[in-house]
Amino acid sequence: MGPLSGKVALITGASRGIGKGIALALAEAGAIVYITGRTVSPGTNPLPGTLPETAAEIGRRGGEGFAVQLDHGSDGQVAALFERIKREQGRLDILVNNAFSLPEDLTEPKPFWEKPLSNWEMIDVGVRSNYVAAWHASRIMTPQKSGLIVAISGYTGVSYTYSVIFGTAKSAVDRMARDMAIELKPHNVVSISLWQGLTLTERAERNLANIAGLEGRPATRPQDACSAEFPGRVIATLAADPDVMRHSGGTFITAELAQEYGVTDIDGKIIPSLRSERGSPIWSPI
Repeated sequence: MGPLSGKVALITGASRGIGKGIALALAEAGAIVYITGRTVSPGTNPLPGTLPETAAEIGRRGGEGFAVQLDHGSDGQVAALFERIKREQGRLDILVNNAFSLPEDLTEPKPFWEKPLSNWEMIDVGVRSNYVAAWHASRIMTPQKSGLIVAISGYTGVSYTYSVIFGTAKSAVDRMARDMAIELKPHNVVSISLWQGLTLTERAERNLANIAGLEGRPATRPQDACSAEFPGRVIATLAADPDVMRHSGGTFITAELAQEYGVTDIDGKIIPSLRSERGSPIWSPI
């Protein structure tokens, strides 16, 4: 029996990357985990990883996972997912808003006017999708008087990283989490935003191997990186903290919360905070 035994979690965007890592960490802590994504068959995405593979790994680790293929740009599909969770579990304890539509040219050093207008998709699936999922989650969490909503963000909320739209999206996510916390507080539901530094996802490892000079940038130094499971270990600890409400409304550097709670990466590494190099969060707990 783990610390999250009996808890129900939803992690969006978990075919691979940070979402997959969070799903595995919460499953290991005992949570029932629902995961979403668009990739169900190998080879249909340039990067490895599928929803069924994530669900299978959850099972190998002794957890219970439910893979749900959907597009977070579709309100109807998202509504159906939350209806399913409520019908099957009767509750929802943790929502991690991780789904984000990253364009292939994100790391290309071009100004915004030389990149396609379609890059606005980062707002549609990355900001609006967070709001829609949190809207549905709150309609389950507020009647039960408990819940934790986590937005995955980054130092780009205050520090230029890659592109104009990327920074705009992450800044919006931080502010959204803070203002949601104000309205959720009377119902004992927590809303926070977590700043990830470089995370060794499939995409990050591909880019580090193929893009010249990337290893030397402040946002992409391998020595500062964490595994994809590291933020999940922190979220699991937060969800098990009976006094987690004290954090609600805040934007937190994941590495700093980990040090507060004594959480290390999967290999025992203490992940460094990059506050002095990349900037400080704007929003404190309410």
